[in-house]
Amino acid sequence: MWTYLARRILQAVPVLFGISIITFLLVYYLPADPARMYAGPSASVATVARIRHELGLDQPFWIQYIGYVGRVLHGDLRFSYRKQIAVTTLILQRIPYTFALTLGGVFVELALGLPIGIASAVGRGRWADRVGMFIALLGISAPPFWLGLLLLYWLGYLIPIFPLGGAGSPAHLVLPALTAGLGGAAWYARMMRSSTLEILSADYIRTARAKGRSQLMVILKHVLPNALNPIITMAGLDIPWFIGGVVLVERVFDWPGLGRLAVEAIETVDVPLILGTVIFTALVVVISGILIDVVQGLVDPRIRDNW
Repeated sequence: MWTYLARRILQAVPVLFGISIITFLLVYYLPADPARMYAGPSASVATVARIRHELGLDQPFWIQYIGYVGRVLHGDLRFSYRKQIAVTTLILQRIPYTFALTLGGVFVELALGLPIGIASAVGRGRWADRVGMFIALLGISAPPFWLGLLLLYWLGYLIPIFPLGGAGSPAHLVLPALTAGLGGAAWYARMMRSSTLEILSADYIRTARAKGRSQLMVILKHVLPNALNPIITMAGLDIPWFIGGVVLVERVFDWPGLGRLAVEAIETVDVPLILGTVIFTALVVVISGILIDVVQGLVDPRIRDNW
């Protein structure tokens, strides 16, 4: 396993460098001027030129890129132009909130999606299947921002059970996690139903039933272990999506996550903050991919044979 991990880490290095080059190119050729955004609309041309020189924005692309990579390798993501705080500090401040929303959203996805999918497969063609797939269709079709506003109105205003926004307590997490996880729960339900139906028609399932195993034991001992591989893959891919892709949810609930920080950086052309959030998210995606493969190998010995 350690050899496999070392090989995957070495493969990830050029991927991260490629992402950093592409991101740096896009930022470098932005039509907006970071120095002007930093100085303000009323600053003189001389002031903007001086700021551009102090920030190193007047240097050629490769000189800027090599200097930036050298600082990143030493753990320095530079200072935010607008906030005048180290980018690393800003990211570290947002990580707990982002990870909390990620874990909450994934929990909602799995806790709702897997039972609905299994129940739909076991009761194929009956009322449980129809109701489960109807709920899944609603979950897939509902836009997150609309669902978030609906939950805020019902459970934050009409029935004031949860706070209307912000962060600071577990109660603040409930509505954002529900909003972020309900759509994913629908996908999990559909995938779990398909996987369970395929496994239930296998010969070893019929053999287990012929031996007198109960339906619950068949599901727990034979269906779930074999249906978990695609679920593990989806859950691993959801982690980076939650980190950077739930901007609308964070906006609706005023949640101070990393995705919202990245959007704020783009709106203000805060180059170090844009680069820092993108590189950190890319790192999380790469690590998630490696962890997915390791967990799949631990669950399914057949995958370990290919390591």
